[in-house]
Amino acid sequence: MTDPIAFGTLEDVQARVAWAHEAHVFTPWLAENLDRLSNAIGIPLELTGREVGVGRYSADILATNPIDGTVVLIENQLEPSDHTHLGQIMTYLAGLDAHVMVWVAPDFRAEHLSAIRWLNQHTDETFSFFAVRLRVVRIADSPLAPLFDVLEKPNTWDKSLQRTARAATASTTSPETTARRDTFWAAYAQLDPQVETDLKAGAGASVRWRPVGDTGIVVSRWTAVKTAGIFLRGRRGQGGAVMRPRFEAAAAQIEAELGVPLGNNLDYPFVQERAVDWTDPVQCDEAVRWLIEQTARYEAAASRYLQPENVA
Repeated sequence: MTDPIAFGTLEDVQARVAWAHEAHVFTPWLAENLDRLSNAIGIPLELTGREVGVGRYSADILATNPIDGTVVLIENQLEPSDHTHLGQIMTYLAGLDAHVMVWVAPDFRAEHLSAIRWLNQHTDETFSFFAVRLRVVRIADSPLAPLFDVLEKPNTWDKSLQRTARAATASTTSPETTARRDTFWAAYAQLDPQVETDLKAGAGASVRWRPVGDTGIVVSRWTAVKTAGIFLRGRRGQGGAVMRPRFEAAAAQIEAELGVPLGNNLDYPFVQERAVDWTDPVQCDEAVRWLIEQTARYEAAASRYLQPENVA
């Protein structure tokens, strides 16, 4: 007879036990661990800056979604939500041209959750608002573990797809980044001229979208600060909730052909990316060839396994 398994009890710990100071400790930690928050909200995040000045105020963290170039504002607290932070958030949105707002706090008052919900329901499709509860937990004397619980989020992920219509050359995009993107897509066009007719957000944009015949499917490719990547999606306005049945029905065949899982976030299905050091010409050339090869594979898989909309 085996010994019974001993189970511990998960306990919540005050956030200030983990981070003694909001601005000096928690904000820097969160900036260095954006992947944890990214996994919770389902948006890839790349750090742009901390304590970004907006008039006489400073936004805690500014990030970018590398897939579509969207500016993401992150406001964090170690105390329950308050009116002061809500007002600052609205000021930062205007001053930073941010279209995604993530408010992180250990507790939210009901009226603040209602405000976030109202904003998601009444702003246009280019804006998305998140209320994320910060938890710190442990079992007995185990190390502390941070958790992010999403309490409020956009009603549908159509918003995140429609945001790609905005130019990836937002005000935070440097001339060097724009030049690097143009160089990448010019090198791509040398081997695949069709990219010149692909949909894009504008000069210097990070993303190219290629419709696949009459399937209603689009192959989306991007370049970011440290990566290049690709995924399938529906047409603009056809977000994860709409496309879920089609992608799930064909998931086994597409996964087998591409060697890439469908994934949990159906707004970026079958996503894969490649790390790139853009200062290395060899890596840049390899990234171009890799993305061209993957584009052909993704187009073939979508054509083969995702039926045209009128017969789906």
